[in-house]
Amino acid sequence: MVFDIIRNRRSVFPAQYNDKAVTKADIEKILEAANWAPTHKKTEPWRFKVLHGPSQARLGQFLSNKYQEVEARPKQIKIRKLLENPVKAGAVIAICMQRDPKESLPEWEEVAAVSMAVQNMWLCCTQMGIGAYWSSPGLIRYMDEFFQLDQAERCLGFFYMGHYDGDLPDVIRGAIEHKVDWIE
Repeated sequence: MVFDIIRNRRSVFPAQYNDKAVTKADIEKILEAANWAPTHKKTEPWRFKVLHGPSQARLGQFLSNKYQEVEARPKQIKIRKLLENPVKAGAVIAICMQRDPKESLPEWEEVAAVSMAVQNMWLCCTQMGIGAYWSSPGLIRYMDEFFQLDQAERCLGFFYMGHYDGDLPDVIRGAIEHKVDWIE
């Protein structure tokens, strides 16, 4: 049931991934789920760049080098994580947004549409037993130096995916009653 999948969705980080590959067929299925996200005025602003195999190490090297270049006091642990996390993943998908050239709707609506596409991916991963995590480091503002981005396209983050062992912890949410006002 979809409600159970929603409740069981968790952030699963690269450090938790095992060595089992995420297949191209699985990635294609996950991306197809993204493509069915709602989109105002049918702009379909989501764009994805899949890093699978050797390109993951190149991404890690780029992020690590860029961090050392722009950070006044780079931390060794962050340098290592930026270098290693893409390689630990079964795949990394760069989450991008292509702004409607006519700007026929507010930018936040296109960001929301991309976010819904990512939620579809995450729910699909949950159903498939694949761990996932959306990372949005400050370094994404430099991704035009790594990827060929179209005009008005920008990177919003990275969707890390990987298989994992064991159970994920339960999550407790505050009661919805404290977050809703009923107006009659």
